[in-house]
Amino acid sequence: MLESLTQRLSRIAKTLRGEARLTESNIQDALREVRLALLEADVALPVVRDFVARVREKALGEEVIGSLTPGQALVGVVHRELASLMGGESAGLDLAVAPPAVILMAGLQGSGKTTTCAKLARLLGEEQRRKVLLASCDVYRPAAMEQLRTLAGQVGAEYFAPGPGAKPVEIARAALDHARRHYAQVLIVDTAGRLAIDEAMMREIAEIHAAVNPAETLFVVDSMQGQDAVNVARAFNEALPLTGVVLTKLDGDARGGAALSVRQVTGKPIKFAGVGEKVGGLEAFHPERMASRILGMGDVLSLVEEARKSVDEGEARRLADKLKRGKGFDLDDFLQQIAQMRKMGGVSALVDKLPLQLAQAAQGAQVDERRLKRIEGIIRSMTPLERARPELFKASRKRRVAAGAGVTVQEVNQLLKQFEQMQKMMTQMQKGGLARMMRSMKGVMPGLR
Repeated sequence: MLESLTQRLSRIAKTLRGEARLTESNIQDALREVRLALLEADVALPVVRDFVARVREKALGEEVIGSLTPGQALVGVVHRELASLMGGESAGLDLAVAPPAVILMAGLQGSGKTTTCAKLARLLGEEQRRKVLLASCDVYRPAAMEQLRTLAGQVGAEYFAPGPGAKPVEIARAALDHARRHYAQVLIVDTAGRLAIDEAMMREIAEIHAAVNPAETLFVVDSMQGQDAVNVARAFNEALPLTGVVLTKLDGDARGGAALSVRQVTGKPIKFAGVGEKVGGLEAFHPERMASRILGMGDVLSLVEEARKSVDEGEARRLADKLKRGKGFDLDDFLQQIAQMRKMGGVSALVDKLPLQLAQAAQGAQVDERRLKRIEGIIRSMTPLERARPELFKASRKRRVAAGAGVTVQEVNQLLKQFEQMQKMMTQMQKGGLARMMRSMKGVMPGLR
């Protein structure tokens, strides 16, 4: 995410050395680097101009204190202004209304609205224990309603099925009535999009808005749209009283200019960021943390929060106690670690939140889901004794396990080698060697290449 922007901005600190303060002359080259980085990331030109002007104004005359270099002092200014550009503080949903609180989702076709509806329903249902009803007013896109029905089942939310031939506004009113009668706490209304902005779509969504009087009107925008995202955001903001923005597909965009432009253009806070297609891939948007990630400082807070939600505390405690008692890390434990890693979105999601230096230690790591499944198949083909004592493996045992898992003996050997490295890594973690652990990570975790 935002890869090219991160690489360019992380070089700023190297452009200034040995100065006592930041001046017009010594920050000129660094600001040129900032400007180019933002333009290459597809940030809107007016936003870039305003941003660079603010950084120059705040940076001029700034004292270089303590152990900071001039470059680091400038990075500090850029970090504060990046966070300010994206809203300054995180903004959650305001659902403090008489239930059902209605959330209206708006955006172009293909922006990820329907998937985001399900992700949001899961977040509200699992984390806030709210009863959520999903409804689709998209009568134009083939199978749009069926898609939302399927997703509702996956996230444990209720789905409102409209009668045949119902119009979008009628569906919205009926869904709201259903939500009231069945004591739903939140109603999420998915609306139809188009490939481009048109008058009919805007008129229809304005009518739906008037019919349900939503507590939140969220604009869903594809971060890969670049400059187009700014024009679309402006049009929706003029047609609807937006309360927030959801950025989707941030994990697939190396430029990410929309994240820096949409907030400035609409004046509305970015409330969520969508990553991946899985229903768990929706994160609260924290401008300060995102600014840290853009500048290569990582987002350890989000990583800790994700681990807290995903990791089985009982299992982690069991493993820690086992290691303290001097009992070895075995293949059953290895299997558990693979499962925990997958729950957190895989190694790529973990690396994305690490500071740049640690992330570069695992550079080139890619998660192959099929490889992970083969690894699990190999371990499950072993006997309990073999999982507990891998040193028992000789040629005949390897051949049996390979046949049982449908893989080659070479793949079994590769797994056992990875397991040995994992044992060493667990020892390093106990001794506090996180950087050392990350440097060796590429060859350790299954499915990395």
